[in-house]
Amino acid sequence: MKSAKSYIEQNKDRFLDELIELLKIPSISADPAYKNDVLKTAEAVKVQLEKAGCDSVEICETPGYPIVYGEKIIDKNLPTVLVYGHYDVQPPDPLELWTSPPFEPVIKETELHPEGAIFARGSCDDKGQMYMHVKALEYMTETNQLPCNVKFMIEGEEEVGSESLGWFISRNREKLANDVILISDTGMISKDTPSITTGLRGLSYVEVEVTGPNRDLHSGLYGGAVANPINILAKMIASLHDENNHITIPGFYDDVEELSKDEREKMAEAPFDLKDYEKALDIDSVYGEKGYSTNERNSIRPTLDVNGIWGGYIGEGAKTVIASQAFAKISMRLVPDQNWEKITELFKNHFESIAPKGVRVKVKPHHGGTAYVTPIDSLGYRAAEKAYEETFGKTPIPQRSGGSIPIVALFEKELKSKTILMGFGLDSDAIHSPNEHFGVWNYLKGIETIPQFYHYFTEMSK
Repeated sequence: MKSAKSYIEQNKDRFLDELIELLKIPSISADPAYKNDVLKTAEAVKVQLEKAGCDSVEICETPGYPIVYGEKIIDKNLPTVLVYGHYDVQPPDPLELWTSPPFEPVIKETELHPEGAIFARGSCDDKGQMYMHVKALEYMTETNQLPCNVKFMIEGEEEVGSESLGWFISRNREKLANDVILISDTGMISKDTPSITTGLRGLSYVEVEVTGPNRDLHSGLYGGAVANPINILAKMIASLHDENNHITIPGFYDDVEELSKDEREKMAEAPFDLKDYEKALDIDSVYGEKGYSTNERNSIRPTLDVNGIWGGYIGEGAKTVIASQAFAKISMRLVPDQNWEKITELFKNHFESIAPKGVRVKVKPHHGGTAYVTPIDSLGYRAAEKAYEETFGKTPIPQRSGGSIPIVALFEKELKSKTILMGFGLDSDAIHSPNEHFGVWNYLKGIETIPQFYHYFTEMSK
């Protein structure tokens, strides 16, 4: 292939400027106040796909936010790659912890990124990684090196559970027909150690509500005489783990996939420095389920975490009340063979059963998804492996991720296609957190590597 490096170097500033403009739009799908910004982002993605060389691009309406679909079909006898990404982003809160405004992108040097990193909400998850594919297509079309057909499906609801995606796929299977699906919404071990994500955890996300008295009460007049929903909620949540950090919900582990000793030893070969891990997070020790390493806890074991908890008075000064209600949002990351709907039901039944008299408990399921594992002997994986070898000069390590992309299992079920996860972010990129960033080097390396995947996948498909 003609050098992608030289094309990227010639267009580097423009590639960065275009991404920065996209990152300025606060496409927060979780907050209806940003609806116009989400729709504006869809339009911006459409324009950039057209400029990159797609022959047709359309904004497809759904019951929720639209999906941007584009395609470049050069020969129906050639393989077709479907690229998936999302243009919506997480809420940026808490704003006071950002070192620069989340929707005013800034390139700053860091210890890991001496060449600079783009600080902005969505820079890594997923606008920056999605946009690598747009620029990779531009390179291949501008240099007349596109070896296969390419389709794009970029959605606007990934951060709220991709509620409309299944609806869209079921109505457009022929339009979306492909030989492999390519996603960059994951990470790699380090800039020096490329990796390909081969497994994702599933997800069950719920909200719980504990209600006590019919109004907030004076904590002096009523304290000790009625159940305090906040106290009760804290006790109930605490009871969900035992002294070994094992989840106590009956039946929770019934379907958990247990990896063999050989598989666990293979995982342990991935470079990992516990002290560096602790230093990066500013903690003095790791914490988790007994009997498993840190990398096993965050990838091959299921978890239960409180993502938010609130109730009562949290303003300035004091207000001595017993709150009428207390709330929490809880996510459970699941592993292969666990069914998220079953787990949600198990959680609901258990949480309601442990509520003491004096309070009422309500569990509201939000969304979920199935875990996914892709075989490393598949054509798509081998093509990705060759692509990384070409641009990094070393063989990537297969790695299971702790994150969830629920739609990957949906793709296999509905489109009968394997998904290849070529992520270029790093664990330190602070996705979903204040000061999210994406290394300039990583962004450009993705643009350089993706065309190689197309080349090898097409070559191996002959």
